[in-house]
Amino acid sequence: MLDDPCPPVQQVRKLEGQPLTAAAAQQAPGYGARLATTDFGVPSLSRWCVWIEPAAGEEVDRWERRWLNAVDAALNQWIPLLPITLVDDPKRAHIRVERRRPPRRQLAGGWRASNGRAVLQLLEVRREDIWRMEPGVTVLVSPELRAQAIQATALHELGHAFGLWGHSDDSNDALAPVQGASPVLVPSVSDRRTLNWLRDQPTRFGEPFNPADATDR
Repeated sequence: MLDDPCPPVQQVRKLEGQPLTAAAAQQAPGYGARLATTDFGVPSLSRWCVWIEPAAGEEVDRWERRWLNAVDAALNQWIPLLPITLVDDPKRAHIRVERRRPPRRQLAGGWRASNGRAVLQLLEVRREDIWRMEPGVTVLVSPELRAQAIQATALHELGHAFGLWGHSDDSNDALAPVQGASPVLVPSVSDRRTLNWLRDQPTRFGEPFNPADATDR
């Protein structure tokens, strides 16, 4: 086990191909059967290191403060549910939360805008001279929202980042694609059950490997 839970990256290699493949399970608690997995197991780590983009300058303006407070509030809802370390260097992070609106995506029905997005990459990473496979996630949360909307968006996208790569059909869950009249600001019982199940699933992420064996994968 590493003494430093979030050592800086020394070297990184991106794995090619689609990061998410088949469903994680046919039957699972909560909405676990709706989640996607990878060829190497569920993209989950025993501990997550998270970097949140700081204010642009020494003086924090009101809009930056609103965004930072809302994202912090969202992250604080996940902290009791799994080990998370907040870092001040993006090179130490598995998850990077950035203050910007996601670019529009082209779907079958046309171009679609969104308030937030989580983008997953599968990585081979060397830290403290040890190679491990890691999920690398960039979370984009738009600052052009009301405070509660920022918090609900960050809560949802961080849920994806922590391994919940799928959606619930219950609008009361943080991982519902469309929420009800009131934004969801706290993980629901179903969110918690699904996350607990996910973290018990087998995975190769976070396990040391010999780089000489990389050609076998």
